[in-house]
Amino acid sequence: MVEKDATSAGGWETHGPARAGRDRIRTYPHGFGSAACFVSPLPTQISSSNPYMLSASQNSSDLQVHLYSSFLERKTADIALRVRGTWEAVYKLHRVVLIQAGFFRSLFTGGFVESTDRTTSSRRNPHLIEIVFDDTNITRAAFELCISRLYGGGPPTYISPSVLPTPAHPLTPQFTMPYTTADTPEGHQPASPRFLLSVLSTAIYLSIPSVATQALTSILNSVGPFTVVPYLDFAIGRGIGPLQDGDLDAAVGLEHVADLKVPRSEPQTGYHTPHGDAEVSRVDEAARLARTLEAMSVKDDAKPDRTSSGSEPEYFVVKKEDPAETSSDDHSFSDHEHELHFHYGAVSDKIGEAATCWLARWGIDMLAFEQQAVKDNSKRPAEAAAAGSSNQPHLRRSTMPSSWDHTPFTANKVAPSVVPLIWRREGLTAKWVKALISSDSLFVRGERERYDMAKAIVEMRRAEGINDEEEEIWTTMFAEGIYYRNMHLEDLIYITQDVSPTTGRLYTPLDTIQSAHWNQSLLQHRIMGRTSSSSSPPSSPTAHGPRDKELGIALSSSEILDLLSSPAKDWEKDRPYWPVLNDSSSRVGDGAGIEGASMDELFELPSATDPKRTVRSSHSESSFFGLKSDRCLASACPSADPNGTTRWLPHPPYRFAVEFWDVEALREKSRLHSHTIWYGGSLFNVYVQVVRKKGIQLGVYLHRQSSVDPIPPPSAPYVYRVDRAEKDRIETRHARSPSSPTSVRPSSSPSTASQYSAGSPLGSSRSTTPTSTYSGNSPSLGQSLPATGTPCMPAQPYRDPRPSVSAYFTISCASATGSSLTKFTSSPDVFSVSQSWGWKSSSLRTEEYLEVGAKEAGPTSPMPAEKEVSLRVTVVLGLI
Repeated sequence: MVEKDATSAGGWETHGPARAGRDRIRTYPHGFGSAACFVSPLPTQISSSNPYMLSASQNSSDLQVHLYSSFLERKTADIALRVRGTWEAVYKLHRVVLIQAGFFRSLFTGGFVESTDRTTSSRRNPHLIEIVFDDTNITRAAFELCISRLYGGGPPTYISPSVLPTPAHPLTPQFTMPYTTADTPEGHQPASPRFLLSVLSTAIYLSIPSVATQALTSILNSVGPFTVVPYLDFAIGRGIGPLQDGDLDAAVGLEHVADLKVPRSEPQTGYHTPHGDAEVSRVDEAARLARTLEAMSVKDDAKPDRTSSGSEPEYFVVKKEDPAETSSDDHSFSDHEHELHFHYGAVSDKIGEAATCWLARWGIDMLAFEQQAVKDNSKRPAEAAAAGSSNQPHLRRSTMPSSWDHTPFTANKVAPSVVPLIWRREGLTAKWVKALISSDSLFVRGERERYDMAKAIVEMRRAEGINDEEEEIWTTMFAEGIYYRNMHLEDLIYITQDVSPTTGRLYTPLDTIQSAHWNQSLLQHRIMGRTSSSSSPPSSPTAHGPRDKELGIALSSSEILDLLSSPAKDWEKDRPYWPVLNDSSSRVGDGAGIEGASMDELFELPSATDPKRTVRSSHSESSFFGLKSDRCLASACPSADPNGTTRWLPHPPYRFAVEFWDVEALREKSRLHSHTIWYGGSLFNVYVQVVRKKGIQLGVYLHRQSSVDPIPPPSAPYVYRVDRAEKDRIETRHARSPSSPTSVRPSSSPSTASQYSAGSPLGSSRSTTPTSTYSGNSPSLGQSLPATGTPCMPAQPYRDPRPSVSAYFTISCASATGSSLTKFTSSPDVFSVSQSWGWKSSSLRTEEYLEVGAKEAGPTSPMPAEKEVSLRVTVVLGLI
């Protein structure tokens, strides 16, 4: 059983030039990811064997102090770096220290002209080398911090705890509590999210793995409402953004290590530095910097002034290309969005995964906050000038139907004073909105709620004006990103009459809804026409075991090729298909194992890792970092299946989301159920179990519910009992809440599951439960935890008469703070009535939901834990 990897949020280790004394080099154990970091003094140690002789470790400590002092005082340097980037300065440094970084090691020992012996020239002045940073993500403070770490020093870094998500404040204290300014401890370097990105860029550029891994870990640990969009922008190559106040400032305590220079393209009187004219405005400074960078970056043949007239020049220019240069030389510098693109390979992709996982988990909550912010902002001008409000009322009206009853998870707390831009303009692009709405991982209750969410986002953005490019994306999103075939008829009727108040048009084309209804009828005909089988399913189905339970609708890639060659090929090529998935398990956005990695390990692809280790998925921007759905047009199916082994379905899988509250209060082997859904003539729900026999494990199971047995009550938050009457009213109608807490409630039922090993790389155990009936043994409401809601039988247009069905499924469990996702996928299994399939694993980050190490069967108090975290699970279920 693979235990969960424990990843520290902090830990900034600095390395000096003396490798033998590494254990005595200063360490800042909480440099990143901590609210406080302090420097420990270097110890003084006397050899016990000879009291008059210093130990080797003492000598190495003295050497580190000596080198760092030389760096601070700019003494005895043998190399001078003239850095040209977002700032320009000369640094007097030491080769023997710099070569710890891969960039300088290659420069000074790789056979380049810079590696030539400069003993003669260094007697007067250090050897001068110019380095041009085309990467505008590299700032002065980040560069100086990285260099200081090579010397074993530099300021300890400080991350405000208000930007770090915790189980108690998963949306960060900064978001859920009144804003307060936290003073950075004296002598510490403030590590804002922007600064962390700059440090990461600099460390990768210079190839300093210890700094890069610490910065990356801190970034992954600080994904939240105010950082998710900047982090995503960074992951897709947009960088840290334009110049801001403080980008030209030195790192704390390193104000005198740089000899600031005036860019040669600008007169000295007009150059602004932190020590210069304070009257120069930031706008003038940014414009001047842009002109300077343009002159530096686009003229490859520019020759610097020579400082020596000898036969061998003493001045060299080193211009390193950015990690993934995609800009064109004929673009102007002012076209920043198109020219500058900085992608750092697997490191950028890891940040992108964390950001998209967070958006998939918390997107529905953030939409509710943003809608409220728009509503509040629209009230202010209306109250101030009621006469002029008639011009824009339709732009600010609520676009939510009466079924939209989602309340943000912090509804019982003070609303945030500042809501970041995520779904609105200047937040996510329309392309990314479409990807999220279409994603199987998006936490939203069902397809109708997905439609309502998409409509709310579109109208919120249309309120700021119609954008033709966005409108094209919205058309595709409503046509392809929502599976109308899995909606009830009453929902389809509603959508055919749902007209946008802004454009006066339907959100979804009528022919799309008609096609969905037709395909529903075809699937129903296929299910009801199958001959019932009385055979019992095997306890462990073989590769061909479920085939006799299938509907016979799956096609191979070769069969699709035949259709594309038929007379109906013009119609067939645009027909969508969905692949039948195989057994797999993966983690997306997981930061375990990053700490202490080398540069090669940092960029190592999962396919090259030890196969015995946990599989960590790697996704790129092309797949929206794992968000992209499996929908595939017939014309693309053969190329997507080069081996010809994939089977394809003409009907989309059923997607739904469930939520479990107070899992830590669940008694061992008792079941905590979700709400129950209807799909393809069968009822399904999800339940969780806690196993504490060999450490804490969390089991998540998909269950085929009997239509004659009582429906188990769904998990609900503890606050449910306060407004039970209102929640009962909501539950008795057709549920539409994307994240409605009333949609999920637990039950207690002894488990008699028999297990078999699935060989999962996550160390999980795959298991099935035999036929059993639900025993309504849940605690009474308001008396104990976990709390339960009112059972609600979903509408059943028809019932599948077969005792056993074949289905594949995916269960995705989001981490407590949302920046990672654990995904389990099963190839087709046989589900008889009241049978379950699923996994139990120690890799589901259970310490975020459970009381690790607790021996009691349940809590000693009826009050919920002091945290705002629920276990959110998304499910993809496909009948074949």
